[in-house]
Amino acid sequence: MKRNIPNIITSCNLVSGCIATCYAFYGNASLALLWIVIGAVFDFFDGMSARLLNVSSPIGKELDSLADDVTFGVAPATILFYEFTVMDYPEFLEPFRNIVPFAAYILAAFSALRLAKFNLDERQSMGFIGLPTPANALFWGALVVGYPNILESNHYMILVLLALMLVSCWLLISEVPMFALKFKHWGISYPGNPVKYGFIAFSACVLMVWQVAGIAVVILAYILVSVILDAIKK
Repeated sequence: MKRNIPNIITSCNLVSGCIATCYAFYGNASLALLWIVIGAVFDFFDGMSARLLNVSSPIGKELDSLADDVTFGVAPATILFYEFTVMDYPEFLEPFRNIVPFAAYILAAFSALRLAKFNLDERQSMGFIGLPTPANALFWGALVVGYPNILESNHYMILVLLALMLVSCWLLISEVPMFALKFKHWGISYPGNPVKYGFIAFSACVLMVWQVAGIAVVILAYILVSVILDAIKK
């Protein structure tokens, strides 16, 4: 029973992603985002439980990637798919209205590629190379839930959203180092910790002020800080 606990938690992540996808198809982005967050919680605890119980397995690793692509790839892509169906289109895109929404699933494909690279990359024990799929999923869910009036303000926003989606796809598989909120030592002066503690404090303030909409701001700040840190290091 003990060795099955992490896989059970991972399966809960997978089920959460399926529920999020269903809500997204019905246009309920808020509940879809909620279930993505629930899936992220399960994703956090499956790896932790595997390490605590010392029961890591190749099957668990494959199952984890499958669950993550559903929760953090297919579900946010479906949120974006539905948003594409209700947005206004410029006149030259109107003939393709029934086709354009399916472009959202490019996000799911790049999320799968990101996860496959992560499984084979041994450089990502204390940080990430490329944007983590949970961060990407939370960004898209929060963007659609938090800023519907902006996204649907004019018929050219569809082009902005498509361009932004392609940028996020590139970030998923890029070689840009992204810091992780993992601590080797809790001391505030320990190398790397001032940035982590500062980012946590900043995120708390943003979320208190903007709530769900603030999640998208936090993810953008995370990307920006990671890029700046990489530039300073170079």
